[in-house]
Amino acid sequence: MRNNDQILDLFENYLAQMQLPEEPELLYNPIIYAMSGGGKRIRPVLLLLACEAFGGDVTDAMPAALAVEMFHNFTLLHDDIMDNAVVRRGKPSVYAKWGSNVAILSGDAMMIEAYKLLRGVPEDKLARILDIFTPMALQVCEGQQYDMDFEKIQKVAVAEYMNMIELKTSVLLAGSAMIGAVIGNASEEDCRKIYRYALELGLAFQLQDDLLDSYGTVEELGKRIGGDILEGKKTCLMLNTMSRATEEDREVLRHTHLDETLSDEEKIQRVKAVYDKYDVPKVINQQIAVRFERALSILDTLDIPTERTEYLRAYAQNLMGRKK
Repeated sequence: MRNNDQILDLFENYLAQMQLPEEPELLYNPIIYAMSGGGKRIRPVLLLLACEAFGGDVTDAMPAALAVEMFHNFTLLHDDIMDNAVVRRGKPSVYAKWGSNVAILSGDAMMIEAYKLLRGVPEDKLARILDIFTPMALQVCEGQQYDMDFEKIQKVAVAEYMNMIELKTSVLLAGSAMIGAVIGNASEEDCRKIYRYALELGLAFQLQDDLLDSYGTVEELGKRIGGDILEGKKTCLMLNTMSRATEEDREVLRHTHLDETLSDEEKIQRVKAVYDKYDVPKVINQQIAVRFERALSILDTLDIPTERTEYLRAYAQNLMGRKK
């Protein structure tokens, strides 16, 4: 079995061999640009790790691993248009570099290419994989729609937010793990368990990302701290605080990002002071820990030798930035 770094190297080598038509340039060059933009490759790596954990051959799983990475990057091209985002992974987004029309069409082509890549999986597994991939893809779109809906409504429940991040973030991770398990010939029960492992892990990861946006460092987050606060975004911190706060403090949360008399730093500190007043960072950290430990505990129930779960455990720890 290979560790995370070895699996990542295998995937990057496979990705480097990807061939797309040269023409029309404005359709295919943005795809190459997006796919070569780095990123953690967390979904294809998990897919390949799951395949190996159940005794499968990663060569058989490579087309599916590239398909989920292609699909993920397709969503980013379209998300950047919706969010008017000009930077992606430290460089101009496809939308900023080529415009929305190119980003839409290249994104569409990436979605089609993802399904084309799935034809490369073992034939006897294709129908089962499509049964996982297709609803997964649709759920990601549902999650994005809920995220946009939340921008327009005043009151969002914490449970609604958790459902949104499950659809938008966790489902793709979980589906990737399950596809890898299917290719690795896992039992149906173990496929369901590995799906749940990745779902819980994805939720923990997104909650931690929300927390780091306000309380992390630039090195941890990879971007400027406090962006969610400055956008007035409804995150787990915002919604948990709203559920506990007085009406006066809720008003601070609702309107601080709009106050033109305050500097960005003052806005961030004012909102964080309300978060701290209700001890919400501690609450979120507890929720992260529960999800993370739940994910790891699922690995102990898989019908494979314990040593075969070693790298899935290490993957979870690496994803969450944990040493042990």
